[in-house]
Amino acid sequence: MIRSSQRDRLTRYGFVAALTALMSLTGLIGACTSVDTHSKDSQSDLVYVGTQESRIRALRFDTATGALNEIGVVAQGPKSTWVSAHPQLPALYSVDDDNTREGSVTAYAVNRATGALTKMNAVPAGGSGTTNLWLDERATTLLAANFGGGSVSSITVNADASLGSLISTIKETGSGPNRRQASAHAHSAVIDPSGRYVLVPDLGADRVFIYRYDPATHALLGDASSGPAPFVAPAGSGPRHIAFASDGKLAYLLTELSAEVMVLRWDAANARLTLVQTLPVSSTSFQGVKSGAEIALSRDGRFVYVENRGENELVVYRVNAGSGTLSEMQRISSGGDKPWGFAIHPSGKWMLVANQRNGKVSVFSIDTATGMLANTGESVDMPTPVSIAFVK
Repeated sequence: MIRSSQRDRLTRYGFVAALTALMSLTGLIGACTSVDTHSKDSQSDLVYVGTQESRIRALRFDTATGALNEIGVVAQGPKSTWVSAHPQLPALYSVDDDNTREGSVTAYAVNRATGALTKMNAVPAGGSGTTNLWLDERATTLLAANFGGGSVSSITVNADASLGSLISTIKETGSGPNRRQASAHAHSAVIDPSGRYVLVPDLGADRVFIYRYDPATHALLGDASSGPAPFVAPAGSGPRHIAFASDGKLAYLLTELSAEVMVLRWDAANARLTLVQTLPVSSTSFQGVKSGAEIALSRDGRFVYVENRGENELVVYRVNAGSGTLSEMQRISSGGDKPWGFAIHPSGKWMLVANQRNGKVSVFSIDTATGMLANTGESVDMPTPVSIAFVK
């Protein structure tokens, strides 16, 4: 079912007005427990952390040394577990990951000097428990995956980085054998490299749903019954996140419940995924509850990084240049307990890991030649960190 809405009931602010108001109205930064007042230099980036405590926290990251310093709480209200940055402008987007109510997406203007956030506007997300956001390369369409509602939506993004309208929503169906799979649970959504399809890993349905996408109208087209056939994952595997290779011919799917990495060949002409390889993320001796959390490729596409939440590990795989298949290279502690998300710095030299259970954001260096990770010893403590976004 597609639902369209042309309404945008919330006030839209331009960046100049938002930042001016931030300087003049102290109430707008009342949520900040500790605002960074020094100027941003050329080696310093802002880091925003989504948490399970309905707060967004900010850090300042030294891109030369890897040093990490806390700024404090910069927004509070919705359950902002997932945060995502605008690729060109100083703006941040966050979800309301509350399964008990209709979800939403909030846009914030970023004050680069202080790290403070000013709310620009918010729009409905088309389902409950909004858990993941993805922004296209042109930064004109934002995809919202609604875990609780089992749906995925497309939302327009304006030229000033504020949110436009909720354009379309597709609700999914399906279930699996695990107790967490009573219904469909969209866990993420991405636009394929051809720009014509949206792929939605669904934990509850054991599927990667594939929908046609119109970049001109920002709309998802069709539904599960009339669109391209989904990729059917093994029963009880729980697809979570997917990442495309730079050539657009391969995709790497991480499952949460079975903790596996699947190498998939992507046929954009026919909108079809075909399984090439499956690798376990968990070690052979592990007897606990398996859990995969995050997956990403290195900037050059030669390595794949995976969070093994069940064993508090990061796993590094080498990509075979010819076939795209993976071989395990390294297992290293995540630097904390229950790693939930990570982000690789745009330079490709650093990874920040959010360890949710013990509340620690840890800094790892990346050897860009070998792909190997090393814990730098730098970290910041905070309650329930879940996701990380860099803002230059």
